[in-house]
Amino acid sequence: MNIIKTPIEGLVIIEPKVFGDARGYFFESFSERDFAAAVGPVKFVQDNESKSRYGVIRGLHFQKAPFAQSKLVRVVSGAVLDVAVDIRPGSKTFGQYFSVELTGENHRQFFIPKGFAHGFSVLSEEVVFQYKCDEFYHPEAEGAVAWDDPDLAIDWRIPAEDVILSEKDRRHPALSSLKIESI
Repeated sequence: MNIIKTPIEGLVIIEPKVFGDARGYFFESFSERDFAAAVGPVKFVQDNESKSRYGVIRGLHFQKAPFAQSKLVRVVSGAVLDVAVDIRPGSKTFGQYFSVELTGENHRQFFIPKGFAHGFSVLSEEVVFQYKCDEFYHPEAEGAVAWDDPDLAIDWRIPAEDVILSEKDRRHPALSSLKIESI
């Protein structure tokens, strides 16, 4: 696998080795041994999958301590703009975000460690999105940042009139109004 570092410490893009021929392709989407050697040790405990249509924005979500989650995300089919916002108290990149396009064709994966709010926008007609988490979901530890926080100024690459949000994602606060003491 090829590891691509981003400008924000801890966030990495992973490009697996894809073997293709007339039958199609094969790649190893995860190896605990190789991941630990290249990125660091992480024990994933939960796999999730979602299916969404064009214009959907999911996020920007995180889990509060002591249930903060690291995630390894990828697209099975379709395309998303995947976004991670640094919300680690004291981080030199606090409030900054990094985004990457993940597609079923490029097979890229994005590792988001604890201390980041995460979300994605669906750029294709439909997407199947998978993610591994190193902590179980705890509803009482839910946290989120407004997808349209003007201080973040994220370009989700979806026209405003086409954005589709859950009712919950319409009501999240700006990052500046959150009290984040630890992640």
